Amino acid sequence: MVTAAQLSALGISRAAISERERSGRLHRLHRGVYAVGHRSPNEWQRYMAAVLACGTGAALSHQSAAYLWGFLKPEGAPVHVTSPSMSGKVSQRGIVLHRSPSLKREGEVIRRERIPVTTPRRTIVDLEQTIEPWKARRAKKQAEFMGFELALPTDRTRSDLEIDFLGFLSKHGFPAPEVNADVAGYEVDFLWRSERVVVETDFFDYHRGHQAFEDDHKRELHLRRAGFAVRRYTGAQLDNYPAEIVVDLGEVLGRRNRP
Repeated sequence: MVTAAQLSALGISRAAISERERSGRLHRLHRGVYAVGHRSPNEWQRYMAAVLACGTGAALSHQSAAYLWGFLKPEGAPVHVTSPSMSGKVSQRGIVLHRSPSLKREGEVIRRERIPVTTPRRTIVDLEQTIEPWKARRAKKQAEFMGFELALPTDRTRSDLEIDFLGFLSKHGFPAPEVNADVAGYEVDFLWRSERVVVETDFFDYHRGHQAFEDDHKRELHLRRAGFAVRRYTGAQLDNYPAEIVVDLGEVLGRRNRP
């Protein structure tokens, strides 16, 4: 990717740029931004072109930053870019332009794949303010899974299913559990410590696979050997068989609560 300003700094005139466009050596992607020698940029090149088109200090942000970091799956949507300037460049086709003077703060922008991009923390903050809550929570959970320290407030739930399950417990009069608690060397979704009961909620997320499946069952075996009753409920069960879960969980909590 190259800008008209960069070409000019190399001594290439506007007429020479136009000649290179006609000959196919430059391909215009945005106003003043060109792909060199190729007509179909890949996703990363598309991101870089959009950032270059938005002027000095601009950075990939919001959903596009989340795609670049790997927090969300790419959807082929317009590229989101944030500019620290409140004037100047206007949005172009294929670009969603955000404006935020706070982007000038040190530490808000770094480079990934050589593309200026908002930091993981700033990316999640932007998502929480602009997209559906469930999708922002998924991105935040994936960022934490990848080992990024976000230092953001949390309600101690890490999925929509966990939030739904807390509402289910409240609706049916169950005592409140500890959420994402450490027990017997593992972190579990829900824990009733005195009753020695653990509930895990199952959901599909795109980073999970065979190894995660094996790890879950290894953890469950360890917890049972440590004296905990373990129950595992899925989102489909919560939606379709709530009465059965009420009975099942009520029995194990009641049984474990008896002297």
